[in-house]
Amino acid sequence: MNNLILSIFPGIDLLGRAFEEEGFCIVRGPDVIWGGDIKRFHPPSGIFGGIIGGPPCQVWSRLKYLNPLAGEKHGNLIPEYERVVAEAQPYWWLSENVKDAPTPSIDGYFSYRIICDNRWVGGVQQRKRAFVFGCKDDVKFEIDVVLFEEILVSKTGTASGGLARTKVKQGSSLRRGDLRPPTVLAGHGPVGRGGEKWTVTPPIQDIAILQGLPPNFLEDSPFTIHGKRELIGNGVPISMGRAIAKAVKQTLKLEITPSTNK
Repeated sequence: MNNLILSIFPGIDLLGRAFEEEGFCIVRGPDVIWGGDIKRFHPPSGIFGGIIGGPPCQVWSRLKYLNPLAGEKHGNLIPEYERVVAEAQPYWWLSENVKDAPTPSIDGYFSYRIICDNRWVGGVQQRKRAFVFGCKDDVKFEIDVVLFEEILVSKTGTASGGLARTKVKQGSSLRRGDLRPPTVLAGHGPVGRGGEKWTVTPPIQDIAILQGLPPNFLEDSPFTIHGKRELIGNGVPISMGRAIAKAVKQTLKLEITPSTNK
């Protein structure tokens, strides 16, 4: 079984970056931010060992209640994910999306859906995502979680540049008035858990760090500051991506050495 992986709907591909850090070789498919069109993409069959990717989540996001038009431009692209997998016929595939998104269904594959919170796998920000793992064999897919979650008192960066924050619940070990562990939201504006809007804009370096990236990430790229916030905020946190990549390796018993260039 080869470790050549096709990443579709990549964006700036933080999920693919995490898989690379775990030793996989990633080939990236087309994306709208590079002028690509997934509907025109037809991968070769039998070349890739696996496929990873997250179709646009905005149409399924709960923040859609705050912006009813969110996601309408691209609509539901999960059928395109299913088509690409069916054409490429990898041994396994993995999709990522928000919890309310439909589960991909592809003939010839057993599939397993799990919910993962970034803090369960050692990340500092609280962010839940649904992952669906498909395989041609009926194998058990599990993610290793940490015994103790990280404690970080910090503001929350949103993809659109604001802050989402909530007070710590009574009984918490943190001091009264401290902020809960942060969540980088993927767009729709700065929103708190109760629907409050916040106007403070965190530095792009803080958003990068919350996602597990170096503070100078995208420093030399041609994107605007707003664009960088949106691209980074839409990505899978590196800690979560690496946990998922490790789970794939454990499930398939792949002996792949993690990269030393992180």
